[in-house]
Amino acid sequence: MIKNEPNQQAVELTGLTKRFKNHTAVSDISLTIPAGTAFGFLGQNGAGKTTTLKMLIGLLRPSAGEANVLGHDPVADGLHVKQHVGYVPEQQTMHRWMRVHEAVRFCRSVFPTWNDALCSDLLKRFNLEAGKRVKHLSKGMVVKLSLVLALSHEPELILLDEPMAGLDPIAREELIEGVLQILCDRAVTLVFSSHTLSDVQRLADTVGMIHEGRLLVHRPVDDLLAKTKRIRAVLADGAAPAAQPDGAIWHRVQNREWLVTVRDFGPDTIDRLRAANPVETVEVIDLGLEEIFKDYVKGWRASS
Repeated sequence: MIKNEPNQQAVELTGLTKRFKNHTAVSDISLTIPAGTAFGFLGQNGAGKTTTLKMLIGLLRPSAGEANVLGHDPVADGLHVKQHVGYVPEQQTMHRWMRVHEAVRFCRSVFPTWNDALCSDLLKRFNLEAGKRVKHLSKGMVVKLSLVLALSHEPELILLDEPMAGLDPIAREELIEGVLQILCDRAVTLVFSSHTLSDVQRLADTVGMIHEGRLLVHRPVDDLLAKTKRIRAVLADGAAPAAQPDGAIWHRVQNREWLVTVRDFGPDTIDRLRAANPVETVEVIDLGLEEIFKDYVKGWRASS
């Protein structure tokens, strides 16, 4: 099995675009995902996350731009990519009449790198009974089975499309813990999509915020949280902001209160804001991932 070299990019997207008739689902996305990292696509339903993942696995052909997955084109080299990528779609498609061991046997026949010992270990870890029919499994157990089938051929890259959608809190926690354990045990790259902020914050090293098919920001989660700040300033009576600070992504003025969210907040940000604007008091507010996402979306809407 071909393994990624250190520092190799597992995924490289250049101007990736997908159009459906008059609708552009994904627009000009460019980013790289290093091998061995966990990347989360964060966005609302319909933002373009599923379409992007389908292009990575070769199920959809880009309308423009390029996708490179593990050094290969997912369309031109589809067989190679599918042999080295584990994919769990949002909608599970396995036959409901099958028993768990029959689903395993079917997938084993497709992948020459299938690891029986790993599969057995994962089935035990997720408490999946080999003789149980798929139609008798809960939604959470079906997702776990899909994850087992996607991992047992030892892929270099795992693609998970909204894996926790619709799960109850216990099933959600069990699945997250299972994925985290797998990431600790095996040198794989994880790319997943979610509209749930807590999932992204727990699983991802790096996040890509996507809205209406456009990538708004692509940064390490820790860096995003540390350097994105909201400034609350009280303006002088009767005054208006003269200049937004560098890196402003969203702002709002209500009476004398001026709220402005900036990326790359630094030691001199407040000094420059005070020097350029008639403000009386200034307060710096830390933000969570949800507030940052909302402000990027509001800022994009205001500028488009």
